[in-house]
Amino acid sequence: MTSPDLRLLVSTFANEASASLVVRQLLEEHLIACGTLLLGAKSLYRWKGKIKESSEVIALMKTNQDTVERCMARLQELHPYEVPEIAMLNPEAVSERYADWVRDALRNPAQRVS
Repeated sequence: MTSPDLRLLVSTFANEASASLVVRQLLEEHLIACGTLLLGAKSLYRWKGKIKESSEVIALMKTNQDTVERCMARLQELHPYEVPEIAMLNPEAVSERYADWVRDALRNPAQRVS
């Protein structure tokens, strides 16, 4: 295990189509290495003075320390919600092979060594 520069971004979307669209765009722009969509979430929240309940899709997006700020800004631009959830988590430890894969996946094709 290594103390990584890996960052995990969490966001929620109204449906799988909108989550997939945003995750694919972030992948195309080399801002994330991977996005995992968790279907079937239920969110309960306060919005404009009322308690709401919605079905949502949770997106877990893997990036690194060098890219996370640009990724969060781009996610804010692309996200369909008025006030999107964008939370960054710092893993305490990650397998070295996975951390290496994330770093490599975030490089543009011209920058790749392998």
